[in-house]
Amino acid sequence: MIEAASIILAKFLYVIIGGVMTLVLIKISCGFFNRMCKFNISDELGKGNIAVGLMVMGLFIGVGIALGLVIGLGLG
Repeated sequence: MIEAASIILAKFLYVIIGGVMTLVLIKISCGFFNRMCKFNISDELGKGNIAVGLMVMGLFIGVGIALGLVIGLGLG
């Protein structure tokens, strides 16, 4: 019984750490793209630029899939 609870707690902590890592990596990647490109992501999103919105969406999906695979394979 105690082993099952510790396994559930460990998986819950993995999820929390993975979520925080995802947010940090998305922030870093958006900052990297802001430095690399000649436009500001938040300004362009405010103007309704769909291309920048799709780029940010790709960042979210890419980082989310990568971290999801790492965390999922680590739990196996």
